[in-house]
Amino acid sequence: MDCTDDGSKDLCEKFGVTGYPTIKYFADGDADGKDYQGGRDIDSLKAHVEEHLQVQCDANDPGEGCSDKEKAYIEKMKAKTEAEQQAQLERLTKMQGSSMKAELKQWLSQRLRILNGLGKSSQEL
Repeated sequence: MDCTDDGSKDLCEKFGVTGYPTIKYFADGDADGKDYQGGRDIDSLKAHVEEHLQVQCDANDPGEGCSDKEKAYIEKMKAKTEAEQQAQLERLTKMQGSSMKAELKQWLSQRLRILNGLGKSSQEL
């Protein structure tokens, strides 16, 4: 977006965009976005997406892409009723804006992805 355009200035200020070019990315429910600091070539951008943005674990097919911790959580949640899964989803969603260590925030996001993915095909996600 063009941050010199009057129609975009508010959005640029909201996300702290002060120079050109600025690349922001939004991962794991982060509403504020993070500044991308990597290389601008296609290989660097692709590596960043694969490492930080690409969902690796499919809740309906917990194969190689899922850690043991994720697999255990998937099994635990599959054993619960739909109402219990929904209650857990609501609880975790409320926690998203809370201040927490990066590892906990990442685990929160992983659990949200799993809960949102249960019962859905990969094309629905």
